Amino acid sequence: MTAAPQRISLVTGASRGLGFATALALGTRGDQVVALARTVGGLEELADAIEAAGGPTPTLVPLSLDDDGGLQRLGLAIHQRWGRLDLVVHAAAHAAPLAPAPHLADKDFDTSVEINLRGTRRLIAMLHPLLVAAPAGRFVYVADDRAGRPFYGAYGASKAAAESLVRSWAAESARIGPEVLTFAPSPMPTALRARFYPGEDRSTLTPCAEEAARLLARLETVAA
Repeated sequence: MTAAPQRISLVTGASRGLGFATALALGTRGDQVVALARTVGGLEELADAIEAAGGPTPTLVPLSLDDDGGLQRLGLAIHQRWGRLDLVVHAAAHAAPLAPAPHLADKDFDTSVEINLRGTRRLIAMLHPLLVAAPAGRFVYVADDRAGRPFYGAYGASKAAAESLVRSWAAESARIGPEVLTFAPSPMPTALRARFYPGEDRSTLTPCAEEAARLLARLETVAA
């Protein structure tokens, strides 16, 4: 019997938090992980952890989601090397400082839109052909329900807009693929959350590894 081809999985925000935990879980299972994040040190720690667990050496991509040229080169490199992407988990996000809506700084709002919304649009445009080329390509958007809460104007609005874009893509792709899903994790002790809740008791939060396992279990259930 011919062995199934190795799954090619791209994870954004892979240097820490849920992205790190998801990339580690995928690599440990034998996926060829393409790990994208801005923090080089975190990516190197991820590679060490995957290799220590016996997984294949991941491809590390130190890149920001506002780098159009870099993302285009990444898409071309994936196409030339593997010709497809089987799974994308989009966990990267920018956390703007909390502020009342009338006092949002232009820079903070613009960066939130650039990374959270436009970055998601860039990924969709770049990755769609690679996901369609896979036998059963899937894209997972890590959602957040803080839109509309006090002081979350920049973060909440940009995340909600990105989720709306993803849901439109999901509806458009329902019959022809790729499969597009959203995943709302439980509160986790991430650096992003620490910016919003600096005095919080982090011991009460769900470990990122548990949420990564729940995400992968959901993917297995959907596939079945």
